[in-house]
Amino acid sequence: QVQLVESGGGSVQAGGSLRLSCAASGYTYNDYRMGWFRQPPGKEREGVASIGSDDVTQYADSVKGRFTISQDNAKNTLYLQMNGLQPEDTAMYYCAAGRRGKTFMYGDRLYLLASLSPADFDYWGQGTQVTVSS
Repeated sequence: QVQLVESGGGSVQAGGSLRLSCAASGYTYNDYRMGWFRQPPGKEREGVASIGSDDVTQYADSVKGRFTISQDNAKNTLYLQMNGLQPEDTAMYYCAAGRRGKTFMYGDRLYLLASLSPADFDYWGQGTQVTVSS
């Protein structure tokens, strides 16, 4: 049974920082691409950052230079370091794992490319709220 559990959300003032964590279990962690998504109130879910099984990352333009996605494969944990937070970053943040979308073979191993499309992800956490005040 796949489980993704986010933590680390909270309320900060503009310019502050937060670090989100996502503990994954129930599957072979390295076999999936991982991603962070967010859904502001009244808006659709959008991709924030993703890391492929080749460790290549992808970021939304709105967070480039401020957010950093990383993972600890030994701990099956995904992170999102968020610096320079702004009120427009206020949203529910979700961790996701997926095997759909673009892939490539290298040798005898299949790699999954990073993606910011929710359609490329199969499993989702329950979300953690991030609120940034001005």
